Amino acid sequence: MRLLLRKIFAFDEIPWVFLVVTLAAVVIQFNGAWRPLLIYDRTAVMQGEWWRIWTGHLVHFGWPHFVCDAGLFLILGRLIERVYPVISRTALVAMPVVIAVTLYWLDPAMVRYGGLSAVNFGLLLFLAGRGWQKNWVDWFWPAVLAIYVAEVILETMYGHGHGGGMIQFDDPSVRVGTAAHIGGGACGILAWLCSWWHGRQARPVENSG
Repeated sequence: MRLLLRKIFAFDEIPWVFLVVTLAAVVIQFNGAWRPLLIYDRTAVMQGEWWRIWTGHLVHFGWPHFVCDAGLFLILGRLIERVYPVISRTALVAMPVVIAVTLYWLDPAMVRYGGLSAVNFGLLLFLAGRGWQKNWVDWFWPAVLAIYVAEVILETMYGHGHGGGMIQFDDPSVRVGTAAHIGGGACGILAWLCSWWHGRQARPVENSG
């Protein structure tokens, strides 16, 4: 147990970028008055408040929403950041933009959006792709993805603004941003394809003769 704890909390194992993002979300969560200034707001973004494209993902609708999103975010960071530092950090900058653009075009009725769930979905797809690629008959990653997607579908169909009963939001008007998850998922698949292609390019070529 001691060896396991040492490995988990080893200085060089800590996903520092993910930890900083999570701490920023914690500060925002403790300061509810900041939410209107930081949340993704379609009208405000169109008026030039571009920071909301990034800060909106740090805003959560209640502590249950925050704990679920931030907890998974840290777990994914622990699995990804040290192994794929460039991809993971690039994704944290680029994914919010793609998600916001996807929301803008696919779901114009969604005026506000908050939370890390779409980012988590993209990171999870990338990690699943890399893990599944090592063993295509491994059931673990398909099962993880199936559970996650089923949970999103359940909330979308039956949540009616209350998180599907699994995650209670503090705002009854909130609904699951399906379009946001589509944008995050597209980023995850693209990141996996890029890493796969780069791995093939970097593979040494055997000479014959």
